[in-house]
Amino acid sequence: MRLTTKGRYAVTAMLDLALHEGRGPISLADISTRQKISLSYLEQLFAKLRRNDLVKSVRGPGGGYQLSRSKDSIYVVEVIDAVNESVDATGCNSNGDCLDGDACLTHHLWCDLSSQIHQFLSGISLEDLVARKDVQEVSKRQDRAHQLLNTIEMEAVV
Repeated sequence: MRLTTKGRYAVTAMLDLALHEGRGPISLADISTRQKISLSYLEQLFAKLRRNDLVKSVRGPGGGYQLSRSKDSIYVVEVIDAVNESVDATGCNSNGDCLDGDACLTHHLWCDLSSQIHQFLSGISLEDLVARKDVQEVSKRQDRAHQLLNTIEMEAVV
């Protein structure tokens, strides 16, 4: 099973949004800087997240994105599904044509694993992740680095 970059980045960006909730709309540029994800890639992901009602955009000066619902009601699996990602552990995309057009010996094992992964991710909300101490520590480190970068850029302008 391999979750591609698209799914990983979508979950990472949504978690960043959840961690910074309460500070007003969060710009994609800030998420891009903190998470080292291309701004244009984030724009593509957020278009899908917005279409799936996971985020809402705020236009104008100081605009950006906010969660469309509380972080305790947005689950990781929703984010992955919203960007058309799958958590399929089979080699045949669950088609059952893995061995010369038929199911292989382990096809149903991998289907069961895919189901377990999907169920696992269905039980983890953004709030669950925000509450984790390890996530909070990483976020604080990223925020410090982001603030330092902003300070350096401001001094360079002056």
